[in-house]
Amino acid sequence: MFSVADEGIVLQPTLEGWESAAVLNPGVIKSGDTTWMFYRAIDRKNVSRIGWAKVNGAQVVERGSDPLLYPEHDFDSQGLEDPRVVEVEGKYYMFYTVYDGESAQMAYAAAEELPRFKRFGIISARMEYGEVEQLMEKQNLSPKYVNFARFHMAKDGIDVKLWQKDAFVFPKKFGGKFVMYHRVLPGIQVIEFEDFSQLTQEFWREKLQHLDKDILMDPEFPFETNNIGGGCPPIETPDGWLFIYHAVEFSGGKNIYHAGVALVDLDNPRKVIGRLPRPLFSPTRSWEKMGLTPYVVFPTGAVVENGQLWVYYGAADRVIGARKIDLPRLLSELTGENGLG
Repeated sequence: MFSVADEGIVLQPTLEGWESAAVLNPGVIKSGDTTWMFYRAIDRKNVSRIGWAKVNGAQVVERGSDPLLYPEHDFDSQGLEDPRVVEVEGKYYMFYTVYDGESAQMAYAAAEELPRFKRFGIISARMEYGEVEQLMEKQNLSPKYVNFARFHMAKDGIDVKLWQKDAFVFPKKFGGKFVMYHRVLPGIQVIEFEDFSQLTQEFWREKLQHLDKDILMDPEFPFETNNIGGGCPPIETPDGWLFIYHAVEFSGGKNIYHAGVALVDLDNPRKVIGRLPRPLFSPTRSWEKMGLTPYVVFPTGAVVENGQLWVYYGAADRVIGARKIDLPRLLSELTGENGLG
């Protein structure tokens, strides 16, 4: 059995206006001896920007005084959210959600050197839920897919665009192609592409016509009764790609967010070879239970230091926390009979 050490709060809001309400959901990556953290920051008007810091374990080494990325367009007027950062072939990619108050879509930026990211815009389907619902009804999908589509149309209007979130690519290519995990509620899906220019509306329409063929994981266990979504970009280990995700359980009249963990085949990123039937960790501390959104742990960044897996996460949508896990013991659990491979 492995244990999960609670390393406490790593980052909190400041008095600066742009990050005075909350800091949460960080993308984390090592570059040389430096661990960079790129995080979502919320102001008092509920608009999100992306800030940066350097950390060593649970200690903040340096923190930027100004936002790194901020709203510049109509499609991100309400903010940039939940960055994930990956290095592929010497280039850094940041994936984040843009929100206009109605639709949440995927976007990305890239950098040759941190933290100098250049934004490249939306890579989502940009399709309205009405069309997506019709495509879903023709496939062998869980009824939850259509139910979530109808929920968004009822909440935000029939012209609301498909919510695509929790996107990132693997830190290596497979057969010369990027492999991306993304989320169309309630599950996690996978696509392959050679260049970001391919992610057109026509590309996504074709993919959404066959969404059932691209599902990596759907909700399965009791702590995932509502939905799941990608968390931290996969980490390569001798036993497979370690994939930490978030899961939402509806219990006691409220949504409870947990961290889940799975193991993906080293050569086939579409094949899950292990998955724990219980949470990796759950909200237990007061600052994980009380905040802008109560009962939330939302893992979005992880690094390995001296055999220890550091997982960084948003807690109750207000602060950033860290958990530490012995990686060999976690892998032993995932590859053993408890890993449900």
